[in-house]
Amino acid sequence: MTTKAHKVYAIENGTVIDHIPSPNALKVVKILGVHQEGILTVGMNFKSKKQGRKDIVKVENLKLTAAVTDRLALVAPTATINIIEGGKVTEKRPIKVPLEFKGLLRCPNPNCITNVEEIPTHFKREGELTKPTVRCRYCERIYKDPGDLVI
Repeated sequence: MTTKAHKVYAIENGTVIDHIPSPNALKVVKILGVHQEGILTVGMNFKSKKQGRKDIVKVENLKLTAAVTDRLALVAPTATINIIEGGKVTEKRPIKVPLEFKGLLRCPNPNCITNVEEIPTHFKREGELTKPTVRCRYCERIYKDPGDLVI
């Protein structure tokens, strides 16, 4: 049996998000809200020496803002962001999981004041950085999978 090489095309300008915990690549794409022209490449379930399995997302002509990076931290806390300019990596940074999330998540508790009145949500991070949990500041409930709560 012969092995087949698969090629993923390089992007000239844009962002590569690497070391996404598998299978969260599609959540990352949803958070990015990609509505533009250009290449979007999603690679899932690659072997990784660091974490067993990983996903990769490449988006042409996209530079991440701090708000988007905060959202990504909830589903991909171990990810690395690579900014590509002129076909070369010009910046490489890990995602930092913030201590607080304001207006980024929705509280699933129907009795929470954020679902009754027009008050922005406010969550505090608890637990490990690689698997964060969040607590709603208003109703005090703890949620173990904050990636599902991203607005």
